[in-house]
Amino acid sequence: MGTPNGQKVTILLEELLASGHSGAEYDAWLISIMEGDQFGSGFVEVNPNSKIPALVDRSGSEPIPILESGAIMLHLAEKFGAFLPASGPERTRVLSWLMWQMGSAPFLGGGFGHFYAYAPVKIEYAINRYAMEAKRQLDVLNRQLAHNEFIAGNHYSIADMAIWPWYGSLALGRIYDDANIFLSVHEYEHLQRLVQQLRERPAVDRGFKVNRIYGPEHEQLRERHDASDFERLPQATAS
Repeated sequence: MGTPNGQKVTILLEELLASGHSGAEYDAWLISIMEGDQFGSGFVEVNPNSKIPALVDRSGSEPIPILESGAIMLHLAEKFGAFLPASGPERTRVLSWLMWQMGSAPFLGGGFGHFYAYAPVKIEYAINRYAMEAKRQLDVLNRQLAHNEFIAGNHYSIADMAIWPWYGSLALGRIYDDANIFLSVHEYEHLQRLVQQLRERPAVDRGFKVNRIYGPEHEQLRERHDASDFERLPQATAS
């Protein structure tokens, strides 16, 4: 499903295809977590933890099931030799920020996002607690980007692709109601610069739409089995 964790992987797959890696052609099947598809036997065989996304790499002699978005991204980057340095300090920096995202986003989504936008009872303490953590994370990213074009240095990497669906969607007001205003995300100017920079990448735009079943109609591609599937989407209308 096209949640931030799902978008991380489809953005990478679209970037690989855009870079000429035809072997990254993929089928994206919708797993509706609101309807409990993640608990079906077919999905559990791929991911016993019943969380999206999960990937089955069928390019070798036998299928390889992979769970956890970070592991999927690492597998794909290494498989195609793209968006992740092969060795050295640059590789270490990319992996450090990829792991930062994996560890930090649950506080943004399951913490702040849940209590601010979804909890049936508004709990001031919980909202304030996680809002402070969300702002701390935004500040960490902003300070890192003050001296680097991309999050791990001067090269676009899987770290940027992992961070953008969460913190980019927040900065653009796409998640958690008006949380971007509540958190004053506009104040983080260096983060905003990266958010806009990645937003303009066609592969990021395509990956953002895959398996998405909410939001504007022109941003919803329920399933993606061929690049031409994007041509079926309606055009955005001017507001």
